[in-house]
Amino acid sequence: MSAGSPSAGPVGAGQLKDPPGGGRAVAVWCIGVAVYFVAVIFRTSLGVAGLEAADRFHVGASALSTFSLLQLLVYAGMQVPVGLMVDRLGTKKVLTLGAVLFTTGQLGFALSPSYEMALAARALLGCGDAMTFISVLRLGTRWFPARRGPLMAQLAGLVGMAGNLVSTLVLAPVLHGVGWTAAFAGSAVAGLVVLVPLVLFLRDHPEGHEPAPAARTGGAGFVRRQIRESWSEPGTRLGLWVHFTTQFPAMVFLLLWGMPFLIEAQGLTRTTAGGLLTLVVASNMALGLVYGQVIGRRQSSRIPLALGTVALTALLWGAVLVHPGGHAPMWLLITLCLVLGGCGPASMIGFDFARPANPAERQGTASGITNMGGFIASMTTLLTVGVLLDATGDDYRIAFSTVFVLEALGVTQILRLRRAALAREAARGRVTVPAQAPAPASVPAPAQVSVQASGREPEPRPRSTACPLPETAGRETP
Repeated sequence: MSAGSPSAGPVGAGQLKDPPGGGRAVAVWCIGVAVYFVAVIFRTSLGVAGLEAADRFHVGASALSTFSLLQLLVYAGMQVPVGLMVDRLGTKKVLTLGAVLFTTGQLGFALSPSYEMALAARALLGCGDAMTFISVLRLGTRWFPARRGPLMAQLAGLVGMAGNLVSTLVLAPVLHGVGWTAAFAGSAVAGLVVLVPLVLFLRDHPEGHEPAPAARTGGAGFVRRQIRESWSEPGTRLGLWVHFTTQFPAMVFLLLWGMPFLIEAQGLTRTTAGGLLTLVVASNMALGLVYGQVIGRRQSSRIPLALGTVALTALLWGAVLVHPGGHAPMWLLITLCLVLGGCGPASMIGFDFARPANPAERQGTASGITNMGGFIASMTTLLTVGVLLDATGDDYRIAFSTVFVLEALGVTQILRLRRAALAREAARGRVTVPAQAPAPASVPAPAQVSVQASGREPEPRPRSTACPLPETAGRETP
């Protein structure tokens, strides 16, 4: 959300006012989400064209996996720079640049005559894709009340999974029907379609909720300060580790290794395996709505939901991998796919820790730091699983043990940071001032109070405008 005074104009420190929401907010948010939707279609389009790509560029499995690894590497590496760009330039400019880049990348991938040019096109696509999700999160905080933040983040993730579903159900048959160039070049037109309303109608914030002038400063000092102050908040670090721990099992399964595992290790047909991958996407979309509603109504459910999803994922993965005979029964595979669908919604919880920990002018940077977590874990797992499969002669039980190692690391960090992050939230929540009434003169503004991680008394912080928690926030105890 953005901070502001009741009157129009730049916000003042310590004066907090929720954005109005309403029909116009929904319209603006839908434009941004449409851009993200197309970006996800382009991002996941290679997942349904792996065999065709191998034939077209005359490469083997390891070279083919480089497409996904490079795209994820570019995406993860761009998160903090993109967050800084959003804070510095605003949502519209960054989204517009992202749409131009990922559309150019998709078109270049369609026309690439060589493997090297195709790699460059995917890197360009990943760069543009990296600019979309953080921008959409920023739109949600700038246009909707804080209590709607968790739901808007989950809805954005749901739309992204819908883009994944389009790749599977629409792009795949089109690719087989009209061929490589026509399918990928034709899909690039979608980028031009969403670019028009983006340029004409999208606005960074509603009237009266302009960011403070200080948010428009730049230079190396601005970059260092944004990163340092965002990282100093335990809520930002907790958000990163929640995202790290929850997202990667499903992403690795959907992006590369799920289909080979189901076909080679479980003996399923390609059609059945594809149906299970689609089930993961459908489960993600359904659970996203549930998680968003639960967290929006009860902030204290964030940690239990995140850790519960991790525990259930580990339990189901373990049951499938150690099942006697090597082939798990279909009911167990279906259950695993349903549970993997919760990984995406659970990863959105990371942003629900970073959002209230940072003022409006640092939302992009904090979201970028958080969003790096899951993609770093995904890249690590994608690479490690491939190396272990080669080293063990395609022993998926050993290769997928990487999942448990990274989950254990992430859970350890979540438990370590939880107390400090929740203590800081509770301190702010206890003095949050409703938007309808001015703050009493004797009560400090909520953003001017912080609690050290060590538990010392609150100390004043100069000129901070940290976003207040949703109305359920102060009920949570560290």
